[in-house]
Amino acid sequence: MTTPSAAGYATGRALRPSAKSSPSHARSHNRALVLQTLYASETGLSRADLARATGLTRVTISDLVAELIAERLVLELGQREDARPGKPATLLDINRTGFQILGLDLSDHARLRGGVLDLDGTVLQHRELALDGATGDAAVAKVLTLAHQLAGDATAPVLGIGVGSPGVVDLGGTVLSAPNLGWSDLPLQAVLAGATGLPVLVANDANAAVLAEHSFGGALSDTMLVKIGHGVGAGLLLGGTPLFGSRFAAGELGHVVVGDGGAACACGKVGCLETWLGIPRLEANLAAAGPDARERVLREAGDRLGTALAPVVGALDLAEVVLSGPAELLDGPLTEAAIEALRNRTMAAFHGDLTVRMTELGQDIVMRGAAAMVLSGQLGVS
Repeated sequence: MTTPSAAGYATGRALRPSAKSSPSHARSHNRALVLQTLYASETGLSRADLARATGLTRVTISDLVAELIAERLVLELGQREDARPGKPATLLDINRTGFQILGLDLSDHARLRGGVLDLDGTVLQHRELALDGATGDAAVAKVLTLAHQLAGDATAPVLGIGVGSPGVVDLGGTVLSAPNLGWSDLPLQAVLAGATGLPVLVANDANAAVLAEHSFGGALSDTMLVKIGHGVGAGLLLGGTPLFGSRFAAGELGHVVVGDGGAACACGKVGCLETWLGIPRLEANLAAAGPDARERVLREAGDRLGTALAPVVGALDLAEVVLSGPAELLDGPLTEAAIEALRNRTMAAFHGDLTVRMTELGQDIVMRGAAAMVLSGQLGVS
């Protein structure tokens, strides 16, 4: 099996190859194109089907398929029941159960979560490990413990490890800043790879989550996923390509000041979006206001969210915004108020049909996004 670059999925390319490539990159691109075409198929495809779907010659398809079968990445399913005369075609598919992926979600402030997943993003095995306030090297040690436990749970060869981490993460998997874990300039990707001997990809947790929506949640190619938990962050896809920003901080919405008023934030400013929408703050505001004022508090938080999102939606012409977090808080009045604020602050002719919705992937979204990173980085599929 070929090994991806360290950046893996984070290469500035579209996640899903859709056409044959130039000669200089033809082999790796066409290989990914074949795998992507098979991955998207629900019933399997013949070699002739692949040639038609990809635009590659039958000779090229034959060579690539032989290589992928030898690596156990592709399987022959058997012959198609075909009404046409002649020998029935042999159907092919990705070897969906032949490999597994380890996904780690480090975004929760109280516990680390992880799982063993198959190539379709199904979580086969869950594990959790309490942080118990660990930071710095102690937190790294807990991440390594969880990774080793998950590796022991795997029942097939491991394709790689994907990690969704809080904070700002560069394309080489170095956590530039994650204050809650006490990490600064931590080369987590290299540390994990050295400790496990497996390919590793590390990204910001919200960037991982938007990949999960793209791969397993039916997200459109121009999407923002807003992940709301202890803090507030977002992952962005434009034209099916992840957007990271010049300092790897695209989507860091939590410390954008929205409107007048608000509470003091840990960053030193007043009225940051996180002070309205971060779950600990939101729950505290609800408790202080009492049950009769619940809808007012939620709608006020939603209005601030919509205010923060409107210029982003307008500037990037997004097709949808997906929210990830506790549905009992976010779904309902909060989302409705966010939609109203967006409608009032953007041009109806261009953004009137913008979709704002809750994710259906639940609390496994970062874990599944971490698996999507490995799929993209190792196989070029999504």
